Amino acid sequence: MSQTTAPQRPGRAQRWGAGLAAASMVMWSGLAFAAPAPESFSDLAKKVSPAVVNIASTQEIESPRGPMPGLPFDAPEGSPFEEFFKRFGEQFGENGQRAPSHRRATALGSGFIIDESGYVVTNNHVIDHASEVTIRLSDESVYPAKVIGTDPQTDLALLKIEADEPLPALALGDSDAAEVGDWVMAVGNPFGLGGTVTAGIISARGRNIQAGPYDDFLQVDASINRGNSGGPLFNLDGDVIGVNTAIYSPNGGSVGIGFAIPSNMVKSVVAQLRENGSVERGWLGVQIQNVTPDLAEALGLDDAAGAIVAAVTPDSPAQAAGIKPGDVILDFAGKKVDDTRELARVVAQHPAESEAQVTLWRDGETQSVDVVTGRMPGGEQMAAASGSTPDGSYHSSALSAQLAALTPELRARYGLEDDAKGVLVLDIKEGSVFEDSLRSGDVIRKVEGAEVASPQQLERIVEQAEHNSKKAVLMLVSRNGQDLFLGLKLGVA
Repeated sequence: MSQTTAPQRPGRAQRWGAGLAAASMVMWSGLAFAAPAPESFSDLAKKVSPAVVNIASTQEIESPRGPMPGLPFDAPEGSPFEEFFKRFGEQFGENGQRAPSHRRATALGSGFIIDESGYVVTNNHVIDHASEVTIRLSDESVYPAKVIGTDPQTDLALLKIEADEPLPALALGDSDAAEVGDWVMAVGNPFGLGGTVTAGIISARGRNIQAGPYDDFLQVDASINRGNSGGPLFNLDGDVIGVNTAIYSPNGGSVGIGFAIPSNMVKSVVAQLRENGSVERGWLGVQIQNVTPDLAEALGLDDAAGAIVAAVTPDSPAQAAGIKPGDVILDFAGKKVDDTRELARVVAQHPAESEAQVTLWRDGETQSVDVVTGRMPGGEQMAAASGSTPDGSYHSSALSAQLAALTPELRARYGLEDDAKGVLVLDIKEGSVFEDSLRSGDVIRKVEGAEVASPQQLERIVEQAEHNSKKAVLMLVSRNGQDLFLGLKLGVA
């Protein structure tokens, strides 16, 4: 269990107490809410538990060579200890170095069968670096397991066992349909005790716990402890809606904050692992940022949602599709994009070299383009150096900022590219409306879609926007080697 320190579809399994359900009406502010609770989880547990397995992974751990302290190893020739240390050296090596020692360590976790032919889903960290993996079923039969594929990015792994007869299997449900407050049940192998059932509710959705680039966890209060890793999280229909993966705990035990990988993400990853043994993620080739309320106002959007394109990678799928800086991606392949994390997830889950329709906000209206995703490459980050304020700067009253046109000296001092263009921000006046947006070292490249080369030109555009009663202007800024859009509210400090 990660710790942050901090084919046949089972039917409805719960039993409902008619009297309890009828009585479970909560009155609040004049509104009535039906709040039925399951009388028992026993029927559900009986149906799903046979497909939940215990996983034991064995690792070979090698201890490094080291000296035997406190002993001399160079006995003088002819010494009575010469023969003793000669034999000692033959056993332990030169200079008394211990030979590397090997020991076997076993880790316990959980998993579940998703196909009657013996495919098993678990967490990658349960079987990572294992030299041997064995799976124990609920009837106590034990099978050696083959690792079909792993995906460390989402902490998922697919295993395979060979049995003489079809095995009980579970269906992956629709995690998008799960809502905060829904009842859930977890089954696993906490602390190596064997099959254990716990229940609770979904506490939150879309949690980012910094475990990986595609975090989208369901947070639950059903007790999840060490050894539950890889076990299934069920809804009351008996469908798996998550894979229990991590807990937040100061002491290693459950404190009511557990995290599960949503089943819809599991479906995509497991399908690729089963087909290819690895996961190949889609790639768009854009640098993106969240749409803030200020940006939304400057762009004419009703809501601060979507991902604005700050830059497009040359020769990328996005460039081939005609996506431009300033476009706001609202929908990708039929999935609404709320923010940059959501776009990263849906693009990564989309198969490489497949077509997707992208809905954009451009020039005050929605447009659609078709893109063929690429294969995700590795990325690099660029950094720029800072410098002190030089002579020849210009004070912009419109921005309450000290600005300067780019010169070879400024480019060198601020670590900018030789062909960098725009207006350099040297300082922001304290109390300026732009104090929380612009920073010293920013290069303002465009304002309201127009390229700027001098502070005076920039100021004229801002003043014209104020004259036209605009409440905000859109700026393209280069910061630390990356482009980003800023929606800056207009006003005088």
